Amino acid sequence: MIDIGVNLTNSRFSDDLEQVLYRAKQSGVNKLLVTGTNIVESEQAVNLCKINPNMLFATVGVHPHDADNVTDNFINDLSKLAMQKNVKAIGECGLDFNRNFSTQTNQISVFKAQIALASKLNMPLFLHQRDAFKLWFDLLTPYFDKVPAMVAHCFTGDKNELTLCLQAGMYIGITGWVCDERRGKGLRDLIVDIPLNRLLIETDAPYLLPRTIKPRPKSNRNEPSFLTYIVDEIANNSNYSKEQIITQSIINADHVFNFSVTETD
Repeated sequence: MIDIGVNLTNSRFSDDLEQVLYRAKQSGVNKLLVTGTNIVESEQAVNLCKINPNMLFATVGVHPHDADNVTDNFINDLSKLAMQKNVKAIGECGLDFNRNFSTQTNQISVFKAQIALASKLNMPLFLHQRDAFKLWFDLLTPYFDKVPAMVAHCFTGDKNELTLCLQAGMYIGITGWVCDERRGKGLRDLIVDIPLNRLLIETDAPYLLPRTIKPRPKSNRNEPSFLTYIVDEIANNSNYSKEQIITQSIINADHVFNFSVTETD
């Protein structure tokens, strides 16, 4: 399996990262895409990849929560990081009008700059969106044929939004949200509408611990070894077998992120 979204730079992994990676391998997760959410954490993600270059890969980007804190040179910084080995996408980037931890004006500006960067570098976009779908989609529309792929990370939208994303050629990232009996019903109902060749699986660890885990870990921390619970829930709500989900999601992830090829420094 390939976990295409995991926040390994989070401090909750600082004490036992080696054990976390070992458990991932034991559970069948052989590749992880470490998410960059600002310049510092993108640098940390790149450095983690150097420790285990056959298992760890990275995105580099600025999350909308961090849009207020960018420097004037942040695009130059991201450009340099994007040239490092094992960096496979620009992001996590997008819009979040749910929490508005950064001003909407700055979110839009920072997002537009990263879309343009992905186009310039011919790299995939790893995308975030909450309560801002129309503007988010409108900003991406001119670039549908200018970047190699777009991933709707942690998709939680409705059927109309899913249809638009699929029509645009996006890949759909499914997380432990689908395992939440309280909030995940809408997403579970949509699983049957996601073509297998557009499906990606991700934990978004340490967040979104699957609520189907019994008993729940005392730490309440999600980790890549729990990816199998997401596969189980997708299988339970679709006509796909677990084997089909695993096999095709690996093919999809390699198509989007080209894990078999790394650039030179």
